[in-house]
Amino acid sequence: MQTFTEFKASLSLPKPDSGLSVKLKSLWYDGKGDWAKAHAEVDQLNDKASAWVHAYLHRKEGDIWNADYWYSRAGKTRPDVSLQEEWEQLVEAFL
Repeated sequence: MQTFTEFKASLSLPKPDSGLSVKLKSLWYDGKGDWAKAHAEVDQLNDKASAWVHAYLHRKEGDIWNADYWYSRAGKTRPDVSLQEEWEQLVEAFL
């Protein structure tokens, strides 16, 4: 199991670790600046954890209405923290 520090360090690699969950792969791609690939990882998933990542991605995109829909699907409310803080919270939650 990776630590947060190891996960962040892995962003320098060309591809994510094959053992990562789909949620962490999505966050990894987002951490690399590839929003489209990050979104593609969770776009078709319906579980609450994936919906939380999906919500974050739409918040980052600036599509707040869509983000709030996905936060609702995740059983969450849109946080009042920076996008970086939310990304870190998500990574920590799924590690």
